[in-house]
Amino acid sequence: MKKLLFFVVCVLALSACDEKKQQTADLRVQQERDSLNRIIAQKDNEINDMMSTFNDIEEGFRAISAAEQRVSVARQGEGASMKERIQENMQFIQQTMQQNRELINKLRSQLRQSSVKGDQLRRTLENLTQQLEEKDAQIKSMIAELKAKDVQIEELNTQVSDLKDDVGNLEEESTQKSKTISAQDKELNTAWFVFGTKKELKEQRIIADGEVLRSDFNQDYFTRIDIRVDKEIKLYSRSAKLLTSHPASSYRLEQDANKQYILRIENPSQFWSTSKYLVIQVK
Repeated sequence: MKKLLFFVVCVLALSACDEKKQQTADLRVQQERDSLNRIIAQKDNEINDMMSTFNDIEEGFRAISAAEQRVSVARQGEGASMKERIQENMQFIQQTMQQNRELINKLRSQLRQSSVKGDQLRRTLENLTQQLEEKDAQIKSMIAELKAKDVQIEELNTQVSDLKDDVGNLEEESTQKSKTISAQDKELNTAWFVFGTKKELKEQRIIADGEVLRSDFNQDYFTRIDIRVDKEIKLYSRSAKLLTSHPASSYRLEQDANKQYILRIENPSQFWSTSKYLVIQVK
């Protein structure tokens, strides 16, 4: 009887041991599956981010080409209104070219930091860079052509007096106005963000007496960004909480393959509509 009881106990012990091993193995498989899913999700998000930047660049080139066509049409007209249309479109072209330069630099940085490595993506970046250089040459040629047209107008002594010297000075005037507009436009599309531990944020008076940005906080601690270009912020932490108010539908907090959070701004105009300052507490 004792032998039988001992045998039963041994069988039960072995069964419990096997069950525990199986549970451990199942847990390990689940953890590996979760880790793999995070890696896949990270790669998908990186590709989506790069494609979004690519589409923004392509849209910029399309808008530039349309503005170039408007300049070409305007050159067939006469009078001060023609000059104004040319100037407005040239300012738009220069502004959009600058934005495309920034987007291409962003795409280059995304590709360099991405876990997705592909020859096709690198070739796409090279093609976009070449398009930018070609477009830059076309714009320079257009400006030179406008200056040449001004000389011809003076030689023919036309009655369009408003255009005398004005078109010849178009490049300088357009550049100055474009700089002013670009500076104003950049200011309108500028925002600031910071992330840090509760202790760090308190030290910079970003958090004071339990409130956020209510006192003389250290603005130099913030990072300045262009909301049209910067739509992803890596937080390098497994814990993240937004302390400033932003519409929940305008962003996502996601974990990468290392379970560190990334803030993805899906609707920049909506996200920054409540505040141009973003404060995130991490651990």
